[in-house]
Amino acid sequence: MRKFFFILTLFVVGQSVYPQSVARQWNEEILNAIRNDFARPTVHARNLFHSSVAIYDIWALFDPDSKPYFLGNTVGEYSCNFDGFSTEEDIVKARHEAMSYAVYGLMKHRFADSPGKEDIFTSIDALMDSFGYDINFRNTNYKSGNPAALGNYLAEQLIAFGLQDGSNEAGDYENTFYEPLNDPLDTDITGNPDIMFPNNWQPLKVENYVDQSGNIIPGGQPPFLSPEWGKVTPFSLNSDQLTVYPKPGFDYLVYHDPRDPPYIQDGLGLDDPYKWGFAMVSVWASHLDKNDPTMMDISPRSLGNVSIDSYPTDFEDYDSFYTFVEGGDPSPGREINPSTGMPYESQLVPRGDYTRVLAEFWADGPDSETPPGHWFTILNYVNDQPQLVKKFRGKGDVLSDLEWDVKSYFILGGTMHDVAISAWGIKGYYDYIRPISAIRYMADQGQSTDPNDASYDPHGIPLVPNYIEVVKEGDPLAGAFNENVGKIKLFTWRGPDFIVDPNEDEAGVGWILAEEWFPYQRPSFVTPPFAGYVSGHSTFSRAAAEVLTLLTGDEYFPGGMGVFDIPKDEFLKFEKGPSVPFQLQWATYRDASDQTSLSRIWGGIHPPCDDIPGRIIGARIGTDAFSFAESYFVGAILERGRIYPNPTADILNVAFKTDQPLEVCIYDTLGRKVYTENAVFDNEDRCSLDISALRDGLYFVSLEWEDRRLFTERLVKK
Repeated sequence: MRKFFFILTLFVVGQSVYPQSVARQWNEEILNAIRNDFARPTVHARNLFHSSVAIYDIWALFDPDSKPYFLGNTVGEYSCNFDGFSTEEDIVKARHEAMSYAVYGLMKHRFADSPGKEDIFTSIDALMDSFGYDINFRNTNYKSGNPAALGNYLAEQLIAFGLQDGSNEAGDYENTFYEPLNDPLDTDITGNPDIMFPNNWQPLKVENYVDQSGNIIPGGQPPFLSPEWGKVTPFSLNSDQLTVYPKPGFDYLVYHDPRDPPYIQDGLGLDDPYKWGFAMVSVWASHLDKNDPTMMDISPRSLGNVSIDSYPTDFEDYDSFYTFVEGGDPSPGREINPSTGMPYESQLVPRGDYTRVLAEFWADGPDSETPPGHWFTILNYVNDQPQLVKKFRGKGDVLSDLEWDVKSYFILGGTMHDVAISAWGIKGYYDYIRPISAIRYMADQGQSTDPNDASYDPHGIPLVPNYIEVVKEGDPLAGAFNENVGKIKLFTWRGPDFIVDPNEDEAGVGWILAEEWFPYQRPSFVTPPFAGYVSGHSTFSRAAAEVLTLLTGDEYFPGGMGVFDIPKDEFLKFEKGPSVPFQLQWATYRDASDQTSLSRIWGGIHPPCDDIPGRIIGARIGTDAFSFAESYFVGAILERGRIYPNPTADILNVAFKTDQPLEVCIYDTLGRKVYTENAVFDNEDRCSLDISALRDGLYFVSLEWEDRRLFTERLVKK
């Protein structure tokens, strides 16, 4: 994701006019730290969440419309004692200082053993120095009224909370129970000779293994990352969404249980959903070549606008959603950009360039901020667009940059944390196989389409003419002594062995022995070290898309399109490409999310069965977490009551939480009632009134029930 960050940096520099808020500055530091740390999506979703809590809780202490999430409350089984805070310092300065010390203290603890510790600490020390803050100040006596002590106390409490939240942070997040069923697949040899359980995850043995953040992992055999993460204390997930699966010595906690993935069946060929899905991964890899003659319109005019209602509901319906041979999904696209009123312009690009770039763009490549961090980066990109009006849910008053950042980070952080808990709880329990293991395993057995052929095996890979076939005599792959006759061959991406110089070479597509199949990844990485089902990318991305849609009150990117420039021959990391420059474009956040999901199939990381359940779960978590998060500030407003916009010329909104039939009354400065109407509140506890007939001037708005005034606020009509 390094190039993505670089592109965003260039774009943001051109757009940002005003200094960034302190919340934004610390969020950038967290993202920088993640890029320099080990690639651990679960751990970093948690880091992003806890740092967002630190910033939000300080904000809430100084904001009468908000209430803290952690300070003074019990979260999970941890109670954070807090006696309130008052200070004689300027609120703006006190808030800035307390936020800085809170995140700084948390980061010093969380990244103390990071391989990029030196760069991380140099950067955050420099930021504190630029603020004029003493990094050696450690006092936590917040009762003295010192904002720095308040920040230190909050950091101390978040650290203590993290040491008991089920993550096993004290044990460096190592697994306490999980053991893989399969022996490792050695990627330096052909085939998959040692696998015993073709439905289960298999570790990889990769010489000089380099993780997604560019760190060399000793031994070249990384363990399953976070299979027990379901037991971590969540944000908004609750017991109604939880299924507990007991195993001897350990209970797996699974939120939003999608039930079993498709397991391999005997025979059936492409009618077996397991075989169909993994075969499709190989077929889609045949698109990863600049010489592929197919051209694609990759603009919003042709891609996107896929309704969640069109997602297949069971695995047997997947072949009507995905295009097995040509690739992609049933995107109808959109004709008109609603922001400009103009048609979206077509953008024809070679399919071989688009698919390679898409796989790389969303991949867990070197210097990656991992999927939860990707979406914080996208949020920051959105926040920097001049077309964005920072109204919460697209309504009410325009928020300051700080308030917008604080609330958006809090919501997205909690959402990403819940996704990690749900998705990795599912991954740990179902322990599902990855494409490199499944494709090589099936090919080692033979083919499962033609029972009359000598190559038939019930667990064999299905034959697909022109894409998956049996090697015959006279075939260039038959070998000098026909030693490969009867084996399976694939027309697919040829793999890293065909790349010597990544700056000049391209592997291309052609016929290879299936036993040598590789996903579209670096040979030192191959595939992420955890089970496939469900796709973390699909779940993180759809949840984030729902959050951004709700947050902005608009499903579209600002201006009607998110745009990222892809330069010719420079973007791809492990081979040369793309052959032409173009733009990645998405009309909506959900469109971007859907393309993320498809990228993982083209990249050889997930079959379709990993994708759709992740999208559906992500959509649920995104909306649930958003509602839960906003209750900490919108809920406080509704309990007390509020009117907006104020001043107003015509439409007045009244926000109040009640189950009683209320009346809205407006009085002039002489106490005369000049307006009255029964309050009809919508499902967001808001009532809209047309007061355009009132003369300009000062009024008082009151909500009344029987003889009681429940709420009164001054109004300026102009």
